Amino acid sequence: MHDLLFLVHRIPFPPNKGDKVRSFHLLRHLAQHYRVWLGTFVDDPDDWQHIDEVRRFCADVYCAPLDPRRAKPWSLRGLATGEPLTLPYYRHAGLQAWVDQVVTAQGIERALVFSSAMAQYLHRPPLDRLRRVMDFVDVDSAKWAQYADGKPWPLSWIYRRESQRLLAFERAVAREFAASVFVTADEAALFRQLAPEIPAERVLAVSNGVDTDYFNPEQDYPNPYLAKERVLVFTGAMDYWANVDAVEWFARTVFPEIHRAAPDSRFYIVGARPTTAVQELAALPGIHVTGTVPDVRPYIAHAAFSIAPLRIARGVQNKVLEALAMGKAVLATSAAMEGIGPSQMSSNPTTPLLQPSDRSFEKEEFEGILVADDPAELVQQALALLENSVETENAGRSGREWVLRHYDWDGNLSRMAAVLE
Repeated sequence: MHDLLFLVHRIPFPPNKGDKVRSFHLLRHLAQHYRVWLGTFVDDPDDWQHIDEVRRFCADVYCAPLDPRRAKPWSLRGLATGEPLTLPYYRHAGLQAWVDQVVTAQGIERALVFSSAMAQYLHRPPLDRLRRVMDFVDVDSAKWAQYADGKPWPLSWIYRRESQRLLAFERAVAREFAASVFVTADEAALFRQLAPEIPAERVLAVSNGVDTDYFNPEQDYPNPYLAKERVLVFTGAMDYWANVDAVEWFARTVFPEIHRAAPDSRFYIVGARPTTAVQELAALPGIHVTGTVPDVRPYIAHAAFSIAPLRIARGVQNKVLEALAMGKAVLATSAAMEGIGPSQMSSNPTTPLLQPSDRSFEKEEFEGILVADDPAELVQQALALLENSVETENAGRSGREWVLRHYDWDGNLSRMAAVLE
């Protein structure tokens, strides 16, 4: 069994937010084929308790502590050095020393890097002799450009600068690494446009999946809601700006009309670390903010349907796939759906090795999902889902079957091993 260096910007357990869902399933899949040497950061004190769980999949693990309160001012060094602020944020001498030592001592020849910031640990000789694969996941530089458009000065200037400097770094990494991987075909196509010098066959998509055994509607879940509540549920990390923007907009612009027409309707915002702005939404009629919960599945299982009203989004929204896996209909904006669907499963690479062949899909309608962007249309669709419970349940069952067909983790991640070899 070959050795593999796996560098991840956040400890890949527990899989309770978007990037950790993908990195955990990657780790679990890779451990079936390689002896994995994992270098990562711990930025949440609660996650230190999970190191032994991660070690089960690894030959060795190096966890560097990262305190966001200290890392943010430290990242401003990038303004003086001319580099993107993301790089000094994730720079750690101990982790670099561990990478240098373990690659030499173990004779490691392959490396998978998850998130662009971690590429700096292999961005120099003699580590450039490794076969290096970069899992960008999303085009992060484009994300910062989106953020810049929605922020006042000086944040808009800082975010736009970060977008430009990070794109230059992403392109440099893609030139040096053997392959650049993205979570959807759209993200891969966007990067080809932004980095036209990179050969198209070295930019590809490897999609996410869903743990459909874990997110299983057949299990018995306790009901966390009050009797006679008809619940619209949103799940996600509630300190993530895109999620905060989504629930604030929906709670203030859309849900009041739903609640007026259906007084027993409730909007539950379920997720860890809610910001002050999110907590304040609980003062509005019919809205509940749970904060951290031990298990999101009961909240999905007993909701009428799931809501994903994102206005800013990149890549795959796992919250949508997980709700579908739980047999729940989903009402989503078009932004939340950009990375989901059979057309996103591959990026049309040209080399036979990377073609999905028997895992390619014809474009089809999304099953179990209603898509709307206009507030009035969202109100109309939500009320229809609340009033037509039989049709809503049927849509949820169809959605689970659709996910089972298209979002199998091992099936999708099998392409990653081919790229590493």
